[in-house]
Amino acid sequence: MLSEKMQGAMNKQINAELHSAYIYLSIAAYFEDKNLSGFGAWMRHQAEEEVGHAMRFFEFIAERRGRVLLEAVGAVPTEWASPLAAFENAFQHEQKISGMINDLMTLAQKEKDYAAASFLGWFVDEQVEEEASADAIVQKLKLGGESGAALLF
Repeated sequence: MLSEKMQGAMNKQINAELHSAYIYLSIAAYFEDKNLSGFGAWMRHQAEEEVGHAMRFFEFIAERRGRVLLEAVGAVPTEWASPLAAFENAFQHEQKISGMINDLMTLAQKEKDYAAASFLGWFVDEQVEEEASADAIVQKLKLGGESGAALLF
């Protein structure tokens, strides 16, 4: 069984993952409004991944005879100054989520919950990929500058 601390922290992570999905959907809507459907599709895909992450936590808690407690998902931004600003927001958010995953791993180790630590290892690796993916686009957008042609490319 999960400790109360671990269960509570994982429930918070479910909320954070669902909040991430909302952020990505909001950015997707922003891009669709700007007629940047490729960026919108990328963000919708990210949103789907975040819901999948939330469900991994949901299932893990249930398997460990814990209780999933869902909370309200907070409001998200709806406007960005530029496509670059939107992707920078996504990258910064992924860094925040990485910190939360690291905190969960620290808690699992402190609680000597080796099953949770093993489970969280996948998320540690996943966050490296998530950050690198968002950062790669940020760097490309910076290289392209304000050029509309570069943006469309």
